[in-house]
Amino acid sequence: MTDATHQGRCTVRVRLERTHIEISLEPGFTEADLAVVRGLPHRRWDSARRLWTVPEPEAALAVLRASFGPKRVLVSEVPAETGPAEPPDPADELLERSREQLLLRGYSPRTRRVYLGHLRRFVTWVAIQSSGGDGIPSSRHGNARGREDPDTRGPLDLSHPDAEALVQRYLLELIQIRRVSRSYHSQVVSALRFLFEAVLGRPRLALAIPRPKKERRLPEVLSPEEVARLLEKTRNPKHRALLMLLYSAGLRVGELIRLRPADLELDRGMIRVRRGKGAKDRVTLLADRAVAAIETYRAAYAADEWLFPGARKGRHLTSRSVQRVVARAARAAGIRKRVTPHTLRHSFATHLLEAGTNLRLIQELLGHGSARTTQIYTHVARTALESIRSPLDN
Repeated sequence: MTDATHQGRCTVRVRLERTHIEISLEPGFTEADLAVVRGLPHRRWDSARRLWTVPEPEAALAVLRASFGPKRVLVSEVPAETGPAEPPDPADELLERSREQLLLRGYSPRTRRVYLGHLRRFVTWVAIQSSGGDGIPSSRHGNARGREDPDTRGPLDLSHPDAEALVQRYLLELIQIRRVSRSYHSQVVSALRFLFEAVLGRPRLALAIPRPKKERRLPEVLSPEEVARLLEKTRNPKHRALLMLLYSAGLRVGELIRLRPADLELDRGMIRVRRGKGAKDRVTLLADRAVAAIETYRAAYAADEWLFPGARKGRHLTSRSVQRVVARAARAAGIRKRVTPHTLRHSFATHLLEAGTNLRLIQELLGHGSARTTQIYTHVARTALESIRSPLDN
């Protein structure tokens, strides 16, 4: 989020392109000026050209004018080309329509990035297949060999009857040649279903795209003794507070790094998770020992906007940084299992279940939309096995 009350003193040059804007700061800018640009959603730094690109021109321009003042934001547009204009790229048009539909349906920024990445790779593959003349017609007007008349349409019209076969060929190539994981395969199916249903208006074809059968993998869980060793070997106050919150509250790593100090209700022993998975708010536990660890950490480190600030000013810690902290702590504790931040979330749920906590309450604390998701912990909890004796022991 940018601070609209900041009044920059430097000049900002903005170049309006068709799908994005390019931003550069004139010499004399301050750290606060830089923070405004860095706070723009989805901005990217082009090191070769020494400027930022932002994919949402109108919103970004509004923020710049509010922060620096209209007179300090110099806008130039790409000059119109002489001669007949080139037709718009069908791939760009399709991706832009997809982006708009994802925004209108309220998908999270991360989901939008993932879906658009999959769709970009798909339409690139379709364009290559269409231009290669390999037997898959790219329109209803294709000739007998599958090649279309280049004067009739672009290569990305997915409204023809053979689109289903095209999609299946693409998925088979991912599975058989690229050998993608089942989770990656499922993500691609979700993105393609969205494309055909929400963007192209072909719900029947969307439903016809087969989704891979879900793997039933039991979660990796630490024992209470392993969790104790993990915490004991972690001496850094920031890392210790981080690990305690992951385990004592069952947080996802994305929820942890976006915590603000105001989200911790220390007197009530609760954490307010804002806009968790599925854009849902919830309340979860805050253990007394975690409170003590947080107070020790905050006495040693400054934490204003974010509870766990990152190396860059105004940004929170990254998920990758948390993953490294957890992995190092597991190695120091001599734990041979693969331990990730999500392992601590699994351990939180399993240990609650073993202590007799109602499954419905655990579901609420974890923020699961379905009780079926939470029921997986019944397969790793030792409670049900304690009353059973192995025949070998008889």
